[in-house]
Amino acid sequence: MSVRAGHGWQTSLADLSLILFIVTAATVSRQPQVPALPSRAAAAPSPQTEPLSVYVAAPDAPPLADWLREQAADPRQQLTITAHYGSDAGAQARALAQATRLLAQAGAQGQAARMVVEPGEGPVRAVLAYDAPRVGESGE
Repeated sequence: MSVRAGHGWQTSLADLSLILFIVTAATVSRQPQVPALPSRAAAAPSPQTEPLSVYVAAPDAPPLADWLREQAADPRQQLTITAHYGSDAGAQARALAQATRLLAQAGAQGQAARMVVEPGEGPVRAVLAYDAPRVGESGE
């Protein structure tokens, strides 16, 4: 009987590779199925990006309509109006009223906007950014 010494390590390596493949395949086959994500446009608003331009509704600020006319029109941009409210009684209603007033001014300029009213401090802000959801965008 003749033994060829040059092929022993290659056979062992091939056997180990085959074992590793079988163990990996068995592990992957037992993974739970993750459900497909729904379309991003249907599930949630697009993520917010860096602002291009910010309007702060200060007492001496020009009307939002004037500020919007000065901005370059781009269908990829989204106007987001954010109002903050404190813990005192009626603060949330006042913040909502301020944001609604700016939303009406934006609508008069033909600009659709999303509105966010959240706890916190600070004036009402309007931000233009490339946040507009793309048609047919999906999260899959």
